This record gives sequence, structure tokens and C-alpha cells, in this order.
Amino acid sequence: MPDITLDVREIPKPQRHPKIFAIFDDLDVGEALILVNDHDPRHLHDEFEADRAGGYSWEYLVREKRDYRIRIGKATATTPPRKLGNTAELTNAAVDAADVAWKLQSADRHLDSNLIRLAGDGEIAEHAGGEVDVLVHVVAGSGTLGTEADDIPVAAGDLLWLPRRSQRAFRAGPDGLSYLTVHTHREPTLTIDPIVPRAARP
Repeated sequence: MPDITLDVREIPKPQRHPKIFAIFDDLDVGEALILVNDHDPRHLHDEFEADRAGGYSWEYLVREKRDYRIRIGKATATTPPRKLGNTAELTNAAVDAADVAWKLQSADRHLDSNLIRLAGDGEIAEHAGGEVDVLVHVVAGSGTLGTEADDIPVAAGDLLWLPRRSQRAFRAGPDGLSYLTVHTHREPTLTIDPIVPRAARP
């Protein structure tokens, strides 16, 4: 099949990227989209790299003022698996209170995942979970998972299951606590109280 040419110069900007991705996703392996644009679409390239890394090719055909032409080829039927990071490297950095050291960023994802780090004696206050079950893998440190029934000691290597809507709290031990959460993708609706190390409380 011949390459499909799409000139987005007259398409409103909010509609450009969705249209490009819709056409690209309908291509067969080996087919390509010739994108015509009035500027170098570097942000579009960043989105392809974030959501479809390894599954596409990107070749500049023309680089002129107000006339950029890029051949975007379909290299694989689906986005191939890839390495996203290393939890050992992410958890080795210092943390003052708490942070999200990593999160799954792909806009086209069906999962949510976050690497949470708590400083020594820090905590996430008790709260009710959302409408999804959550799998937790403790990757470093130790601490306690507080539940409605009891407190559960946790340490690196432990796998935890948080049923939907269950009450939970995380408290880090003196060396901190880092854990990876995985659950089905949903829009954020949960507000968690500020996380404060116990030693810093009045």
C-alpha cells in the first residue's frame, strides 16, 4: 500500500496529534505515514518515543521553513516490551520526606504503576483505597502496613495485596521504605493527607 500523506498545517493544533496517532495505529507493519507540518514536530516524536518506542521509524524527508515532511513507519504490529528503569538505582537516591520516584507515563497505558519512597519514620496516613485492587511490591527498606484489622510488618521482597476500598496506611522504619504499586489504569480521584516523618512532627 502506498504511504499515506497527512498535511496537518490546516488542522487545529488540539486535533493534530490524536489524528496522527489514529492513522498510525491503523497502519499495517511496513506501511508509513508521511507527515507534512509547518515546524519540526519534536513533541510528537517525544510522544511516539514514550508510547510506541521500538515500534516505529522516524525519517526526515524535508526540513524547510514551514515545510517539514517526516516518514513515520510502522515497524511492529504492537509496541514491543522494553526496559523502563531500575528500582535499585531509583531507591538509592536520598529522600527527605516522601516522593514518587517513578511512574508509568504512557498515555496509552492500561495499567498505573508508581514507585513510592518514604524517608525514615515517614508515613502515608490512613485512607480508604479507590475502586481498584492494588498489588504492592516492597523493593527496599522496611516498615508497617496498617490495616483495619492489624498492623503488618513489611520488608524488601514482600508482595502485598490491597483490596479495593480497603483501609490502609504505610509507615516506614528508620531506614525508609520504598514500594512499587500496580493497578488497572484509572483517573486520579484519591487525596492523601500530607506525608510527614514522625521525627519532624511537633
